[in-house]
Amino acid sequence: MGVSSADVYYDGSRAFTWLADLAGLPIDQMNFLVTQFSALGLAALLRSSLSPRAVSPATRHAFGLVLGLFFGYFSFGKHAVHLAGLPALCYVVMRTHNPRSVQRAVLFVALLYLSCIHFHRQVYDYGSYTLDITGPLMVITQKVTSLAYSVHDGMTRKEEELTPSQRYHAVKKMPTALEYFAYALHFQALMAGPVIFYRDYIDFIGGHNIYGSKTLAGYTDKNLNSNEIVLEPSPRLVVVKKVLASCICAVIFVSFIPSFPIQKIKEDDFIENTTLGYKVGFLMVSTMLVRFKYYHAWLFADAICNNSGLGFNGYNVDGTARWDLISNVNVLKFETALSLRDSIEQWNKGTNRWLRMIVYERIKTHSTILTYALSALWHGFYPGYYLTFAGGALFTFAARSSNISSTCYGHRNNTVVSARSVGEDEDHPTHDG
Repeated sequence: MGVSSADVYYDGSRAFTWLADLAGLPIDQMNFLVTQFSALGLAALLRSSLSPRAVSPATRHAFGLVLGLFFGYFSFGKHAVHLAGLPALCYVVMRTHNPRSVQRAVLFVALLYLSCIHFHRQVYDYGSYTLDITGPLMVITQKVTSLAYSVHDGMTRKEEELTPSQRYHAVKKMPTALEYFAYALHFQALMAGPVIFYRDYIDFIGGHNIYGSKTLAGYTDKNLNSNEIVLEPSPRLVVVKKVLASCICAVIFVSFIPSFPIQKIKEDDFIENTTLGYKVGFLMVSTMLVRFKYYHAWLFADAICNNSGLGFNGYNVDGTARWDLISNVNVLKFETALSLRDSIEQWNKGTNRWLRMIVYERIKTHSTILTYALSALWHGFYPGYYLTFAGGALFTFAARSSNISSTCYGHRNNTVVSARSVGEDEDHPTHDG
């Protein structure tokens, strides 16, 4: 019997090995499920006994931070030191650098640290799917770099120089150590994201995400000098729906991936002895099934955040509460997208927001290429990432050129038709009577 990658490289807890054996899952996947289901249950405390009405912001920060550290050590063992190491280095940079250049310094330090971990993983555990520390570190990198840019915007730039999004996220006061590390390591989004921007996190801690919509029971809206007391929206139904959808995605993945393993496409028999139609069909099914693994993780992570009260995004026209502020994926819209742009907008939406915030909206030239380059570097050093994102940039430029050509052709065609119509009216006037 071969030794699995998880048995060699994985350093997380072995306390639930018996349950993993019973379920037929590797220990790393079992630990992931244990932490996520535990987080789902504990998250509800942040809306009840640990709500903004009941405890101070410091208590809520500490609760999220302590659980995040515990789950990190449970899942990654000694490797969890990196969960504290990366944000600690970046916090030192934030505290010691001039706000005018702090964003670039933090981006450099965070990406260098993350790249070292990526490289180490590829050298010692190449191609493995074992749960490892790089996933949480990627999200932490997004958090600390977006915060650095928000600090830069809030402390050095005039409001009229900022875009509406930059103005909203601008941070005008350096976070305390507790605020910073709780933001970077809070348990709701530690294992599978999504990335949460600092303004949204701080508003959640203080209940201001509800203040803004005048919806929190027991609160008065201080910003509007109102004594109105209204009901806090409950995420219960949304959480149940997202958990069910996540579990369905997990069942689909576990049930069908053994029949369509994506590793099969590298086998000589598949390459030499199958038809082109079979190859295309197999690729479509196997890659779709791989996506269901991400759907499961992202939907469940979104449910955890929502169950803590994080992710409220106002109300729909019909009065129903929206809980999609930090949602990472829209499964239906992605699977039915008819263009590259539409599909990109619905996949890993948190990363799209991060890339837009720190690169795309700030770089005046070559913004598309630099955005794809940063995305590739952030993902790691597997060649497939760079081929994928280089292709993505190429397709983006092609789509833009196509749209421009279509628009120009449409304007030209309309002009020709209009001129032709005028000519016809002049050559063949209508006669009444």
